[in-house]
Formats: sequence, structure tokens, C-alpha cells
Amino acid sequence: MNDREILEIALKQSAWDMSCDAGDFLKEEPVVVLSKSDKRKKKFMADVNVFEIQSYGTNVVASVCPELEESARAFLSGKDPERAFEPKAIIEINRILNRHGYEVAFMGLNFLPRMELMRAIECPYETRLLEKGEFEHLYTPSFSNALCEERKHLDILCAAAYEGGREIGLAGCSMDGEEMWQIGIDVLAEYRKQGVASALTSKLALEVLRRGRVPFYGCAWANVKSHRNAAKCGFRAAWATMTAKKIKPEREETK
Repeated sequence: MNDREILEIALKQSAWDMSCDAGDFLKEEPVVVLSKSDKRKKKFMADVNVFEIQSYGTNVVASVCPELEESARAFLSGKDPERAFEPKAIIEINRILNRHGYEVAFMGLNFLPRMELMRAIECPYETRLLEKGEFEHLYTPSFSNALCEERKHLDILCAAAYEGGREIGLAGCSMDGEEMWQIGIDVLAEYRKQGVASALTSKLALEVLRRGRVPFYGCAWANVKSHRNAAKCGFRAAWATMTAKKIKPEREETK
């Protein structure tokens, strides 16, 4: 695969996720569509989007429920892509969402491989790949970013680092899309800042590419150390996203 093919796969997946056409992300003006159920959506996404916006840098695409369609059009009208994700804009849309019983849930940045930058990175510890069935014992709080207990059937491949036979770091990937596998990474606190995260991330990403899938890497906007890890491993920012969810009653939130 080359960079263009990787981007096309990502755009196709985003189109399924957002109930739009891949070309909508490349238009100059904002695009608002009604969200629909689609079995090809990324597996961690809701069946139907309440209010989700994505931007590959050219414009913003909003995938929304019918009651928020008019609000989404008004919100995005005249806004450059980066303005739609500014604090002032998020406060504005959150007020609108609140009136309908929803709230902003997550803002993230997603990364795709830049092929000429992808390379194996070494660290001071032994590393090896773990296939399905070899990492069942690693569903623990220490590795909750690498593996997901709630969707363990999607976890397909890991790269682990060891000292004295003990796992000290873990990168895992889940089959979130038909052609795209998402990478998550955890390193035990006492082993951080030694290159373990980048060694495992790069090892796993290269193996995913070897298997004919696109590895992607996502994290929260303010997770600077994760941004740095993505860049060090040859990933580059590809698209931004913001999602909304239904507001839970206070009783549920305090349980």
C-alpha cells in the first residue's frame, strides 16, 4: 500500500461511519447528513450517530439524528474546519446539544501511517508478537488501552515487551473496521520513557501493514505524549472527530 491507497481506505471507512460519500470529506463547504445504521461502521461506534463531526482538514462533515439536523447546519455555516473544533464552538454546540438531552462526549485526533516514515524501532527489552489466544491473561487494568474487555472478540494481535518473563508493555489492535485495525498502547509506569511504547507501536503497525490492513492510531486532543508516540512511529494526523452522547441522570453518574 502507498499513502494514497491508505487515505482512500480511511475515507471509505469514514463514509460508512458517517452515512455519507467519501468525496464529501474533500468538499470546500460543510456537509450535514442524517446518520443511518450500517454494519460496516467501526465496531466501537453507536448504531446511529447522535451528533458526530469529522474533518480531514478540508471541511467538516456532520452525521446527526433528525432532531439535530437544522442545528448542525446552523452551527457549521460559514465555519472553517479548525473553527468548528475551537473551545468557543464546542461550548456553543454543547449548549445546543443540552437542550435536546445530549452533551459533547469525546474529541480526538486520528493518525494514519506515512509509508516512507514507517520503520522498526528498538527498545532495551525483548519484544514479540502475540496472536489471538496468546494474550487472554492480559485483560487487566494495566493494559486497558491496548485491550478492551468489552470488545475482546475484536482484539486480534498484540506486540508485548518483557523483562524477566513479565509483560511490561503492550500494544494491541482491534478489528474496528473492515480494512482498518486500531492500535492502543500501555506501558507500566516504571518502564516509561525508555522507548518501549514506540518499539511496540511500530512493531505492531508494520505487522498490520504486512497483513494487508491499515493500522490507525487515535487519542484524545490533549494527550500530548500519545501524539508524540504516533509521530515517532511514522504516523501523521489524518482526521479530527467530535462525538456526543445522551446525558445520563445524576443518579446513574454517581453510581
